[in-house]
Amino acid sequence: MSRISDNKDLLILKNISHIYNKDLQKIKVLNNINIKVSRGEMISLIGPSGTGKSTLLNIAGLLEKPTLGSIILCGNDCTKLSEENKTLLRGSEIGFIFQSHRLFQEFSAVENVMLPQLIMGKSKIEAFKKSKELLTALALKNRLDFRPAKLSGGEAQRVAIARSIANSPSLILADEPTGNLDAIAANNVYKIIYKLVKSLNISCIFATHNNDLARLMDRKIILKNGSIYNE
Repeated sequence: MSRISDNKDLLILKNISHIYNKDLQKIKVLNNINIKVSRGEMISLIGPSGTGKSTLLNIAGLLEKPTLGSIILCGNDCTKLSEENKTLLRGSEIGFIFQSHRLFQEFSAVENVMLPQLIMGKSKIEAFKKSKELLTALALKNRLDFRPAKLSGGEAQRVAIARSIANSPSLILADEPTGNLDAIAANNVYKIIYKLVKSLNISCIFATHNNDLARLMDRKIILKNGSIYNE
C-alpha cells in the first residue's frame, strides 16, 4: 500500500465532491469537502436528512468512490489502492455502526461479533474469546446466546458497537446510531462510544440529528447544501 508520512491526523478527506447521475440529471451531493480527523477525536456530523451525511460516511469508509478528491486513512492514500487493498484496509481499520443495528437475525449476539473477526482470518476460538470479552464489558454477559429478536433496542445497538470494534479499528463511522432509541438508551450508546474513542485512542465521526448529543462531542461539523461548516 502507498503511504504518506504519518502524523496525528488519522483521516483526511481532501477536496471531496460527489455527483450522482439520476434520470439524465447530475446531482451534486457533496461540494469540495475538506475534513481532518485526529486520533482520539470524536466529531459530530449534523445536518438535515438528504444532505449527504450517509454518502460522506460511505466515502470515508471506502464503500463509495468520490467523483473528485482524495481519502487518506492511516497514512494510506486510498485513491491509489486496488479494490482488494481497500477491502483489507476497511476490514482492519474501520468499524461501522448504523441506525438499524443490522445484526444477522439467525445468529446469536456473540456470533454476530465473531463474524467480522472470522472474515479477517481469526480462529473461532480467538474470535469467541474476544467477542465474549467485548460483550461482557458492554454489560451483555447474560445475552451472549440471545438472537437479536430477543434483545432490546439498546442491547442490540451495544452488540453492534462490540462488532464495530471487534477487529480493533482505528476509526468508527457511526451513521445515526441512536436514531431508533429513546433518550436514555441514546445517551447510553453515546457514552459507550465516547468512552471507547478516548480509552482506545481511536477516532469517530458520529452522524446525528440530536443536537444535545452533538454538543457533547469534541467538535461539530454541519453539512448543509453539500458543504460543511465547522462549529
